[in-house]
Amino acid sequence: MAAARDHFSSRLGVLAATLGSAVGLGNIWKFPALVGQNGGASFLLVYILATLCIGLPLMIAELAIGRAGRRNVVDVFRTVAPRSGWWLIGMGAILSCIVILGFYSDVAGWVFAYIFKSALGGTASADPQTAWHTFNQLTGDPLASLGWQWAVLILTGAIIMRGASKGIEKVTRVLMPLLFLLLVGICLRSLTLPGAGEGLRFLFMPQWDRISGEVILTAMGLAFFKMSVGMGCMLIYGSYFKEEVNIPATALRVMVCDLLVSLLAGMAIFPAVFSFDFEVTQGPALLFMTIPAVFASLPGGHLLATVFFVLSGIAATGAILSLLEVPVSCLAERLSCSRAKAVPAVLAGLMLLGAPAALSLGIWKDVQVCGMTFFDLYDALSSMLLMPVCGIATCLFVGYSAAGGQVLARLGNGRAPRAVLFLCRTATPLLILLVLLHGLGLI
Repeated sequence: MAAARDHFSSRLGVLAATLGSAVGLGNIWKFPALVGQNGGASFLLVYILATLCIGLPLMIAELAIGRAGRRNVVDVFRTVAPRSGWWLIGMGAILSCIVILGFYSDVAGWVFAYIFKSALGGTASADPQTAWHTFNQLTGDPLASLGWQWAVLILTGAIIMRGASKGIEKVTRVLMPLLFLLLVGICLRSLTLPGAGEGLRFLFMPQWDRISGEVILTAMGLAFFKMSVGMGCMLIYGSYFKEEVNIPATALRVMVCDLLVSLLAGMAIFPAVFSFDFEVTQGPALLFMTIPAVFASLPGGHLLATVFFVLSGIAATGAILSLLEVPVSCLAERLSCSRAKAVPAVLAGLMLLGAPAALSLGIWKDVQVCGMTFFDLYDALSSMLLMPVCGIATCLFVGYSAAGGQVLARLGNGRAPRAVLFLCRTATPLLILLVLLHGLGLI
């Protein structure tokens, strides 16, 4: 079974695929939104610390577990720790992926819709009211919301059918660098806008009085979401790593690149926010209002905006591929069926689950569960509950079980494995526990 398993074919492919999972709309959409809502630079510093203490060690641990077992996220634990209950971590990871896809595919649908809106000149305005109306027009149309969400799922499903090397690796290896280059170009343009300095100060000059318990816990939750840990993505991608891949070095490169893309996104968006008098706390709509404004003042701006949303769609696709691969690979391997059968089954379930989230910014905006729309509920359930539970369980497996210790031992006796073991036994699970308690409303 292990010998016949697909794998990423090169080191570049490994980095591109893993980075494609971590770098997605979380960087371009969710990161700027949360930075704007939580005080700018002060939130950024807390997020970086949370990434070092939570995201990086868990990424290394999950990649190591995946490569050691070379199976889907459930059977990988049955392989490395037979006759134990650790396989429940994999079940929790699958549930996390499904819930995340329920709302993340909706956001990706907005991106793809804006590709066509930009190409037709429908987003070329620096006026906040016009931009807000354009966004509300999209989210308020139930047919458009569902149609774009389902189109994204079908597109990524078609790629997943081709497997790890011919599908995931081939797509991310070619297209991820293009997103990086365009972000640099947008930053250069955004920094020339009047008032850009105020946006940079907001992003890079900490306001220590803005740091609160809520800010800290939100930053730690974001570290889960953006590093793709606690949801099985790194487990399944690790199962496609060759033995010669240096997992700690790969994880560190991914973390640095992920942070760099997030900062570039912030540098592209916040100068425009302050320059065009947008509200910095607009949340999910922030990306879809500021980027068109940046390009609106340029000759051929609608074309540049179109290219940007094309590449944002590529970033979203990279992340969705890793999320979708988790349930698809499990269903295909456990039922011994082809991907051609597993993918449609998973997509059908996701379309039903995602529909309430897609409608919750429109005709179902007044329908709430626990005081939240379906969109916010899926977000909170995954980032504040399911992912922390999986993260804590992974720490306990790596830090305190004999099988987990053997997995880390396969990485060698260097500083990185020792640091991961230490953190998984001490700081990391305690910090994740705080996120979990906050998600449950206990603190």
